[in-house]
Amino acid sequence: MLITTPFYLILIIFEILLGNALHRPWYSVKDSLNNLYLMLLNSGLDILIRGGYFVVLATCWHYRIAEIKHPFIYWPALVLGIDFVFYWLHRLEHSVRLFWAVHVTHHSSSHFNLTVGFRSSVFQPLYRFVFFIPLAFLGFKAIDIIILFSASQIWGILVHTEMVNKMGWLEKILVTPSHHRVHHACNPRYLDKNMGMFLIIWDKIFGTFQAELSEKDYQPIRYGLTTEKRLAFPFSVVLHEWKDLMSDLRQKLPAKLKLNYLFGPPGWSHDGSSLTSEQLRQKEQFGES
Repeated sequence: MLITTPFYLILIIFEILLGNALHRPWYSVKDSLNNLYLMLLNSGLDILIRGGYFVVLATCWHYRIAEIKHPFIYWPALVLGIDFVFYWLHRLEHSVRLFWAVHVTHHSSSHFNLTVGFRSSVFQPLYRFVFFIPLAFLGFKAIDIIILFSASQIWGILVHTEMVNKMGWLEKILVTPSHHRVHHACNPRYLDKNMGMFLIIWDKIFGTFQAELSEKDYQPIRYGLTTEKRLAFPFSVVLHEWKDLMSDLRQKLPAKLKLNYLFGPPGWSHDGSSLTSEQLRQKEQFGES
């Protein structure tokens, strides 16, 4: 944090100045303050429980079933392992409503700038470490997992920008700002796409990749949620989806349908009153045909 914070501040100031010069509404004061508030909530919770999940990962490493001793294999393998695990964690957060209720916070901004990278999914530290347990069993040390995951998030923050256009051949390998703009878009074609944090290869392998299209080929990108939410108070940014989920679960419905509200995809409804991302895509395609 000591190393990266001044670097982030310089980039954010530059992005604000450039946006003003180009008359682009990349920032709003209220939204940026919300992003700071959410980052502090997430960081505070993470610090409180970090000792606990460090012990869990260290204990799993003690019972490891494999070990990589050569550093030129160990570190690249850990980079790939962490990015692979994050892809599936991120994909789960977009495909299961219970986890989406946590992750939706990160997608609730209608802006897209570097401070949105700090708009954290507040409760994610409570379960994120569980996904890294297999890496500990494979012989990767707890401290290495934690430090390298934190380091990889630097790139995850930097791709939250409209300052950078497409990046040539790097688009084929890395998650770029162009790829991540698609991820944050609420246009139906872009929903639940580009889940990776550092490498885009997982999305291409597992079928969740979508390139950013020109306005000639598709509509301009819109950021935020598919349904507009009036989030008057900062804490409501964290809890609004939980409130909606509880409202759905209080309906007089069979247990099977309630479980679908809890573990089904975001937007699923028994009566069609809300739509999943796939249903929204089909609706858009049907409307265009």
